Amino acid sequence: MADLGSQYRRIRAEVEPLLHEVLESGRYVLGKHVAALEEEIAALCHAQHAVGVNSGTDALKLTLRAIDIRPGDEVITTPFTFVSTAEVVVLLGAKPVFVDIDPYTYNIDPDQVERAITPRTRAILPVDLYGQSAEMRVLREIADRYGLWLIEDAAQAIGARHHDQPIGAFAHAATLSFFPTKNIGGAGDGGMVITNDSEIARRVRSLRVHGMNGGYYYEDIGYTSRLDEIQAAILRVKLRYLHEWTERRRYHAALYRTLLAETDLQLPTVAPHNYHVYHQFTIRHPQRDLLREYLCERGIESAVYYPLPLHLQPAYQFLGYERGAFPHAERAAQEVLSIPIHSELTEDQIAFVSEVIQAFAHAEVAIR
Repeated sequence: MADLGSQYRRIRAEVEPLLHEVLESGRYVLGKHVAALEEEIAALCHAQHAVGVNSGTDALKLTLRAIDIRPGDEVITTPFTFVSTAEVVVLLGAKPVFVDIDPYTYNIDPDQVERAITPRTRAILPVDLYGQSAEMRVLREIADRYGLWLIEDAAQAIGARHHDQPIGAFAHAATLSFFPTKNIGGAGDGGMVITNDSEIARRVRSLRVHGMNGGYYYEDIGYTSRLDEIQAAILRVKLRYLHEWTERRRYHAALYRTLLAETDLQLPTVAPHNYHVYHQFTIRHPQRDLLREYLCERGIESAVYYPLPLHLQPAYQFLGYERGAFPHAERAAQEVLSIPIHSELTEDQIAFVSEVIQAFAHAEVAIR
């Protein structure tokens, strides 16, 4: 599903001198490379501020703290996502209110978002799943109409566009993850908050260093959530390749679409106003588990993102949702399968994956 070793070997000559420079400098946390990366990410996203933190999860947590999400508040989000989206809401004492997804894009359904708003709702937290923006323009209209915050979980979508605008353009703030397997990832954890709101940026900068307000004076109860210099140096090199790697992913997606067009798979649906960066190429089949086993037997990795929606996870049973509450999310969890899409793939590898899937599809039809 990823070939980080090959990626590193390609950029080694650029990365290693920077690593030695950082080690020689003695400045390992929040140094010049973090500051430069923040400026470069802000420019990429046409944002006024970018604040580096130590993970995508912390980017979410600190952003919600910055907008004063408190115990008793409600945050509307999707059950079909990585756990951190809801986890940070619960850790702040607030309640995640789930709504179902669009069955084609897998992103949150704006119509259901509006119906879920109550007097306790403080924010909407959509996810740009698999590298495609949620319906952010519509969601911002809803947020403005009800006086709510709109926070975009863009952990999987760096470089994506929505109505020709970059991630974060329609949100009060957006969050990124630099986990190693993301479209640009570090050699460890890292994250970032992007925003045009100066107060959100100021509070996140304070919260990431224990709520500090200069020297050893503290305006808030904060966290240790600093982005380190080594990660920032690596990410700055990788950021130079983001456009190339994204176009490579999009090319691979186009190849898959051509090679798998005659199968009964549901291929990724891209909204016409979106530029998809294909963090994942996620297909769908009612015999997903058999297909995954078939691929594995032939040496092809695949992954299920995600096998059980959050409302059915044991950790979230206290929210009181029953099976059947969100049928599109529940069915997607039974049928989705992500296949290799990363930029280091060769055309022969994509052809091989496609041939194996075609063989399965034909065998499955014969069995039926």
